[in-house]
Amino acid sequence: MGQLLEVQRTEQKYRMDVAEAERLGAVLGQVLHPDEHNGPYGYPVRSLYFDTLDDTDYYNKLVGHEIQRQLRLRIYGPDAATAKLELKEEQDALQRKRSLILSRAAAQRLCAGDLFPLLEEGSSFALELYSRMQRYVYRPKCVVEYDRKAFFVAEYNTRITLDSGLRASECNLNLFSPRLLLYPVGKIRTVTMEVKFDRFLPSHVKVAVSLRERVQTSVTKYCTARSVTLRKQF
Repeated sequence: MGQLLEVQRTEQKYRMDVAEAERLGAVLGQVLHPDEHNGPYGYPVRSLYFDTLDDTDYYNKLVGHEIQRQLRLRIYGPDAATAKLELKEEQDALQRKRSLILSRAAAQRLCAGDLFPLLEEGSSFALELYSRMQRYVYRPKCVVEYDRKAFFVAEYNTRITLDSGLRASECNLNLFSPRLLLYPVGKIRTVTMEVKFDRFLPSHVKVAVSLRERVQTSVTKYCTARSVTLRKQF
């Protein structure tokens, strides 16, 4: 375990209704490669987000701070053997995401507030995460789950995702629970499209997703989920 992954890219977000997302998904399936895990309804993505005691990362996003961060544990189903601990840093549209692959046991310890698996892993990134989480008192805050359909093309490492069915919990934070009780958050029947690429977005992809006709949004799934209790509506 302890494998480090790093991605630096541009990320843009757009919202649409379910009907438009279904039409767009059909188009994307013709001009890009569908992710092998898509299936008819997409695949589940579940994350446990960490934040400081006073929710610094949440409020920095809310006010549009120059540099915004999210720290999360991510899995693709409660029976996952591993989890990704990700630090996502954004400045304007540019994003840097570093991920550390952890064993299920190590991830479960982090869920319980035990940071020592990061010291045991020992890489420079793991120690950086330990220092940040210890210094700023990061704690588990919210589980967020949704269904994703993804499409990709190798050119400029381009990836388009359609995320729907956003649901969350700020009470039960057991990331690996097969019976996690979640409630819907955000606007019903709203789909978020994320457009991710290195340097340039291929012109045929830009045409396929009709970017000229769309307005970007900066709202994150984490902020939408936390708004239920922090009373900030998006």
